[in-house]
Amino acid sequence: MSPTPQLFSLPEARTRFTKSTREALNNKNIKPLLNTFSQLPGSENEKKCTLDQAFRGVLEEEIINHSSCENVLAIISLAIGGVTEGICTASTPFVLLGDVLDCLPLDQCDTIFTFVEKNVATWKSNTFYSAGKNYLLRMCNDLLRRLSKSQNTVFCGRIQLFLARLFPLSEKSGLNLQSQFNLENVTVFNTNEQESTLGQKHTEDREEGMDVEEGEMGDDEAPTTCSIPIDYNLYRKFWSLQDYFRNPVQCYEKISWKTFLKYSEEVLAVFKSYKLDDTQASRKKMEELKTGGEHVYFAKFLTSEKHILNTEENWNSWKNEGCPSFVKERTSDTKPTRVVRKRTAPEDFLGKGPNKKILMGNEELTRLWNLCPDNMEACKSETREYMPTLEEFFEEAIEQADPENMVENEYKAVNNSNYGWRALRLLARRSPHFFQPTNQQFKSLPEYLENMVIKLAKELPPPSEEIKTGEDEDEEDNDALLKENESPDVRRDKPVTGEQIEVFANKLGEQWKILAPYLEMKDSEIRQIECDSEDMKMRAKQLLVAWQDQEGVHATPENLINALNKSGLSDLAESLTNDNETNS
Repeated sequence: MSPTPQLFSLPEARTRFTKSTREALNNKNIKPLLNTFSQLPGSENEKKCTLDQAFRGVLEEEIINHSSCENVLAIISLAIGGVTEGICTASTPFVLLGDVLDCLPLDQCDTIFTFVEKNVATWKSNTFYSAGKNYLLRMCNDLLRRLSKSQNTVFCGRIQLFLARLFPLSEKSGLNLQSQFNLENVTVFNTNEQESTLGQKHTEDREEGMDVEEGEMGDDEAPTTCSIPIDYNLYRKFWSLQDYFRNPVQCYEKISWKTFLKYSEEVLAVFKSYKLDDTQASRKKMEELKTGGEHVYFAKFLTSEKHILNTEENWNSWKNEGCPSFVKERTSDTKPTRVVRKRTAPEDFLGKGPNKKILMGNEELTRLWNLCPDNMEACKSETREYMPTLEEFFEEAIEQADPENMVENEYKAVNNSNYGWRALRLLARRSPHFFQPTNQQFKSLPEYLENMVIKLAKELPPPSEEIKTGEDEDEEDNDALLKENESPDVRRDKPVTGEQIEVFANKLGEQWKILAPYLEMKDSEIRQIECDSEDMKMRAKQLLVAWQDQEGVHATPENLINALNKSGLSDLAESLTNDNETNS
């Protein structure tokens, strides 16, 4: 009869680990812990958690006994070795560091943090980084709250430098992704020219080496006239711009935006009128300064406004792309490099085909390539613009919002869920009001759209009234006759309507996710639909609306029926076919 295997006992394991930790500290060797870990019964997770508790228990005793920082750091070093050997969890050293920094005074925290700084390479390794980055960030923020910015300036700077070394530039915890502004950063300046001290200089007996910028003044200084001419209007406009940088949202107001444009153009024009000193002139002035010349030279660090704007544009693009990492891993290519045969330049193909076409080696590719001689002009073509303008899309809603037209609420376009979904997407692309913060609270989407329609009606030009002629009426009669004589096949080639989507979404219901891949919906779009609504019918409707926006004129009942058959939903395909024939 085989002996019964021993069961894991937490009190016994903790006692043995505590004893082994003491022994390892005395010997300055991790072997006692490795032996105990291999001898104890139980799973690895049970033994790891117990060793973590033993480390914290021993550390607690050392802190209570007011042991030196060396003993405390020795325990943390043991924990680092335990993580490397795989006998404790990766977060244990960071938990111990947090406990120590919470319990010790600031003068001893300085010593502990020196240990943290020296091991920055360890924290950045794959074993520790993922498990400990949040612990280290929280630990540093807690330390910064305890420190005084005026009395512990050096310590605060060390913490900031450590975080800069630890985290990459693309770390999102250090970025202002939501573009929040510091509204408390108000720049105070004289708004009245009579109260301004510009154009005056102040003399004072100062110690040697004490420099005061021009414009500063003390309490007992007597102002005298300055020889440098000062433009008060430039001063006022320059510092007025700081308020727009403090709170850029106010630029959405027409008057504020015009003021900002006017002031910025004038200030940049003044900056542009001053030329940078060339290198030779700078050297001459520095030599004059060294030989005891009378004039003191200050270098001008004027930067082109275009460079500033380009830098800001690149920064915004980087943030909008999700702050991708600047570090690009080098691909390990061990295969021998092949000699690349140089391709024939495109110009070599010119003149060999009829009408000097560029021959692509295939009749269809040649036709497509030569549709437009200039590819960039083809990309800019107006026929590639499928998104409607705000005037076109909201023209009907603006007319219905006018009280003189006396349109009842239930018949307004904003109450149509299909219309509301497309209106939100268009506003997000083309209207600044969509992102403008507001204190108004809206209970429903139609109420929000009604408010947006009123705002747009004030800004957009009034729609032009079209006068129908007799020819127009004849054309309408002809269109009606053509519709009556249309065959079912022709009707199936027409795009689906909002009413058809509404009816079919109710039938599709929970099976919308089966159909989504066959409508060429991406996984990200499917997840977005799932996040937007819990109702299955609403999800089905959002799927069909997204498909309609994606396909445009090709979003026909026939294509939808084909997708249903491919996805195995033949019953729904047959039902849609019958509905389509009934409506026709």
